[in-house]
Amino acid sequence: MKHLLVGFVALLLALNVSAEAVVKEVCEPVKDKAGNVVKNKDGSDKQTCKKIKTHKKVEGEKVPDGKK
Repeated sequence: MKHLLVGFVALLLALNVSAEAVVKEVCEPVKDKAGNVVKNKDGSDKQTCKKIKTHKKVEGEKVPDGKK
């Protein structure tokens, strides 16, 4: 009985995790204290990159304006 319960809970968690989240890499140029872009040895701009998750937006109906 415990195995059945554990299997059911694992199935629910697996279905919950499958939400569509896309991992996207966002890069920004590095700036010094004066606000100038820092350059690499080869002359290109130095960048810091981060990976972020973006979720699909759900479209809904427009909320009617309330009476004021």
